[in-house]
Amino acid sequence: MYMPDRRTVMKGSVAMTAFSPFFAACGPQEVTRAEPAADAFLDGVRTAELVADGGLSAAAAADAAIARAEAVNPQINAIATPDFEGARAMAAAGPAGHFGGVPTFIKDLADWRGLPTLFGSRAFAGYVAPEDGPLAAAWRDLGIVVLGKSTSPEMGLISSTEPLVTGPTRNPWDTSRIPGGSSGGAAALTAARVVPFAHASDGGGSIRIPAACCGLFGLKPSVRVSPVGRASQEGAPVEISVDLAVSHTVRDSAAIFAATARTAALRVPVTGPDTRRLRIGFAPDPLTDTPLDPEVRRELEATAALCRELGHEVMDVSLPLDGNTFSDRFLLYWSAGAAQFAADASAFSGKPVGPDIVEPWTLLLAQNFAGRQSEMPDTIAYLQSFRAVYEQMFADLGMDILLTPTVSSPAPPVGSQNPAGNLAETMQNVLAFAAYTSPMNVAGAASMTVPLGQSAGGLPIGSMFSGIAGDDRVLLALAYELEAARPWIGRKPTVIAS
Repeated sequence: MYMPDRRTVMKGSVAMTAFSPFFAACGPQEVTRAEPAADAFLDGVRTAELVADGGLSAAAAADAAIARAEAVNPQINAIATPDFEGARAMAAAGPAGHFGGVPTFIKDLADWRGLPTLFGSRAFAGYVAPEDGPLAAAWRDLGIVVLGKSTSPEMGLISSTEPLVTGPTRNPWDTSRIPGGSSGGAAALTAARVVPFAHASDGGGSIRIPAACCGLFGLKPSVRVSPVGRASQEGAPVEISVDLAVSHTVRDSAAIFAATARTAALRVPVTGPDTRRLRIGFAPDPLTDTPLDPEVRRELEATAALCRELGHEVMDVSLPLDGNTFSDRFLLYWSAGAAQFAADASAFSGKPVGPDIVEPWTLLLAQNFAGRQSEMPDTIAYLQSFRAVYEQMFADLGMDILLTPTVSSPAPPVGSQNPAGNLAETMQNVLAFAAYTSPMNVAGAASMTVPLGQSAGGLPIGSMFSGIAGDDRVLLALAYELEAARPWIGRKPTVIAS
């Protein structure tokens, strides 16, 4: 999400040796000196091991990923700006760091020095980032080789990835379906096995929603524990946006989390399950009047059963939150971000705010803000108090972790959240689909999607586990346990590069 500044709203690298325990714990331990086949798919941790030990060159890893991208992108349309020659040059320079030589993409909302940042918008054509954003700078220090920018909806403002500037991004599991948003390009490229992980950001569900749609693992870290994509994301009246990744394996997300964490305590990597048994509150029902798809409920109940089998205490809970009030307040705050983005798009393009520079969906949100500016002080106060309400709910219900759906259905059809279509239908579909994820953003809480289920038609169904702020390590340990009990790495989508 594009974060409003306070004035606008009120008006209307760690040393490699420190990281070695993770790699030592993450097998396979046998390192072959023979270069792997060009089409071999490896997760990021394993790729970094091989590059560091000489079993794989960064150049070969980049070339293989580029070949995969060229093979599948015509079907999924997930690359906003390719930079294959830049990636080759970076790989040839021998990048060092925790993920030295690992190929990936940066989301089109974050600045990578020398590359365009479109923000998923026609308005910013011609903008080239003069320097790295905070997230990009951290990833550059890790030695990650960036192949280009992945697609995003306009300023990340919607839960599908169908921007007018690049066209719809499609889900590798079924190209008639959305990959989710706003990190839809990142998820599509990762799911298709072009790269082992990709940068993703989350202001209202934008890591977890595409992870659920595309059968990936996605951790939304607690607020302010990892670098963010743009400096403007911090200092807002309510900080809701965070950055990390979507990945195939838990260990990749855990490694990125540890390598970029701002505090020393979090830089000790989580490398496996914990012996602690958790009290998990099970709440499948939406907080609003949104219907829940029966297949999602079935798979979520299977997840709850799995947690019980693993020895966790799973309790049926009813969340004491007024979902309709929360949704309305969050939408207004979200609309303030859209209004700020529209103003910035106008300033950059030199054109007045209108449909020729920003999409109808963005204009709809901006108009919502314009008509309700007088409500902003109360809305900010409500959202600022929500973290305490959310954390008290955990205490009152006696739960360590909350289990809910990530989204209300498997990935819906492309066009059902069209930012330039019937906006009344789009609004209804967005609010119904993305009914679960935003409370954790407002609470600054740790939350994750784990790809444990599938629909009868083979579409991924994710289960969302959430804690309070600071519970990132608890969630990662639980994710390792779930991954071992019900592995998902062997599931492959229809469109796959290797």
